[in-house]
Amino acid sequence: MTGLATVSPVEGILDKENFTLEELLDEDEIIQECKALNGRLINFLREKSTIKRLIEYIVEEPCEDSERQQRFKFSFISCEIFTCEIDIILKALVDDEELMGLLFSFLDPGRLHSNLLAGYFSKVVMCLLLRKVYPLMNYIHGHQEIINRLVDLIGITSIMEVLIRVCCADDVGYMRWLEDINVPEMLVGKFNSSDCPEVHANAAEALCSISRYAPSGLANKISSPSFISTLFQHALEESRPKSVLVNLLSVCISLLDPKRLPSGAYYMYARQTILFSGSAANIATVEGMLENLGGLLKLLDISSEDQALITTYGMLQPPLGKHRLKIIEFISVLLAVGNEAVEKELIQLDAMQRILDLFFEYPFNNFLHHYVERILLSCMESTNSQFVEYLLHHCNLVGRILEAERNCTLAFNVNKPTLPVEGRQPPRIGNIGHLTRIANKLIQLANSNSEIQAFLQDNSDWVDWHTNMLVKRNALENVSQWACGRPNSLQERVRDSDDDDYQDRDFDVAALANNLSQAFRYGIYSNDTAEGVHGSNEQDDEDMYFDDESAEVVISSLRLGDEQESASLFSNSNWFAFSDERMNDENAPGSAASSSPSPIVQEDVDITQKFIAEENKDFHSTGASILPEPKPELDDDEPSKLSDSTKTEVSEKLPGWVDRGQSSEASPSTSSPELPSEVQLPSEPEDAIPSPASSATESTGTSKPHTENLPRSEDDTGNKLLPQHILHLKRR
Repeated sequence: MTGLATVSPVEGILDKENFTLEELLDEDEIIQECKALNGRLINFLREKSTIKRLIEYIVEEPCEDSERQQRFKFSFISCEIFTCEIDIILKALVDDEELMGLLFSFLDPGRLHSNLLAGYFSKVVMCLLLRKVYPLMNYIHGHQEIINRLVDLIGITSIMEVLIRVCCADDVGYMRWLEDINVPEMLVGKFNSSDCPEVHANAAEALCSISRYAPSGLANKISSPSFISTLFQHALEESRPKSVLVNLLSVCISLLDPKRLPSGAYYMYARQTILFSGSAANIATVEGMLENLGGLLKLLDISSEDQALITTYGMLQPPLGKHRLKIIEFISVLLAVGNEAVEKELIQLDAMQRILDLFFEYPFNNFLHHYVERILLSCMESTNSQFVEYLLHHCNLVGRILEAERNCTLAFNVNKPTLPVEGRQPPRIGNIGHLTRIANKLIQLANSNSEIQAFLQDNSDWVDWHTNMLVKRNALENVSQWACGRPNSLQERVRDSDDDDYQDRDFDVAALANNLSQAFRYGIYSNDTAEGVHGSNEQDDEDMYFDDESAEVVISSLRLGDEQESASLFSNSNWFAFSDERMNDENAPGSAASSSPSPIVQEDVDITQKFIAEENKDFHSTGASILPEPKPELDDDEPSKLSDSTKTEVSEKLPGWVDRGQSSEASPSTSSPELPSEVQLPSEPEDAIPSPASSATESTGTSKPHTENLPRSEDDTGNKLLPQHILHLKRR
């Protein structure tokens, strides 16, 4: 019966005298009942025996011959019960030493650690860290072997996240004992004791997160010179896998560039809980890295390798490798610090010469080109004139650019690592775009640097190439001047990845909300037919309404460009207003169906539009539109007020008013005669306009009008708007 609440199946189980936990876990509505704080259910779940059984489902691997519910469903539901964050259940767990020992027994070395159960374990521990942080940390303080076991299982991503949360849980400096635990040293030791790339990647991400979000005492250990020396000692060891070098350099990059956030799942937690200050790199940290820079540059030598990689454009012998690419990235970040000691060390080691060699030896590695371009920009923008002179004279940057422009196809040279396919036309090298940007940066800096300007002016080859090639290329690639009308937001500009400058733009949120509401209401972004767009009278306008808050969400989710001049989704203009020029062009004689001059005068056009506007008022009876007011009933025996000439005019409607889906095999009583290629409307006085009643009689055919062909109304300013029946739609 209506009005009576249905009884939950969980209540039926609780009403039994002897029910089991498994019966409740097998019920689909148990999570909803927990969130609804069902008193009888929570009193049962808070019991120690019940919590113990729930933890066993989370930490113990089920037998292979057990049922599917016990193997998968029971462990999942047990985890979800804890993550409902019911305080009385979490308190019963964290206050019981035996239950906490059972929970962390999952980390014991003798157990099997599947990724599935590790995920359930991490969710429960993270829930305790959010709701019961101090009791949990006190338990870990008394059982510090938990930290060691977490580090031992660092190869499992879920365990890595637990370790990061535990190390970063002290956001107020209350738990000083965390600084006495050598977690960074334990993590670095995993690079030496394990050859697994997953272990190296997770250990590096844990170090990056701890250096940013852990208490200062723990984070300062990672940035100390002694710790940096230990990192490079493991990274430069020849017997270790290349993943050790790659991931340890990621830690160094993180220390140099605080704006770079870790790519793991901890990033979202950190953004929500901790505000990172983003301080500059420590000078002592930079100096510790410079001591090992020479060892890194030796790894850029490719002469001793004989590996080969077949590609679509030819063969790489040897390929660049991820470890060399990471070294180039590290140098680009090191230069961006702006330390003069870094520039002197690079000059002394002649690092730029080798970096430029790799740039031209691997012409199709765009990752490499990107980092080398950043390095060159940092060099050219340096205030150290000695560094700029080293780049222009010793490294011969301009000469190498001109040489690459003259020989812009991939040459076959066995002494080079990149070889084209034999028997095919060699492809064009892929770093021309980066060379163009570097050349343009040189010209830009020459306006403020007299040394660069004098060097470029004295080079006749550069002046000739700049005049005959670079200027024309820049004009051709200037997207703001393209005839297709590319938006100005595509112009080159420097934007940091963390910038949210779109929030500073002045967008009319109300206009955007109105445009979105009307667009979805009229079916602009729908593939439905006219019937599906307009629907029936039962369709609720609330489903198609966008409020200001929704519009703000749309704006904040997109990167909007500057100076968008054309009308678009994010403009403040009215999408549904048409300019006078456009409508005048449509009514011009040149836009008629026939190429011959039309004898229709303006008065006849006005008469026709008024007649069709009257006729359109009754079109909603066919289901093609929705009107807020019902159509008045007409008597079937009402005599027609149309004259014979007017009836002929109604039956011979314009071709544009014939529905595309209208059948040509209509009955003789409703079919219209075949329309000629040229349609001429008779000139009649205004008193010959038919009445709405007779118009409705003539419009009851099989065809349905298209909204794009309906007459447009005019506002006070003369702008052409949407058809009349659409303008009557209810608007919020």
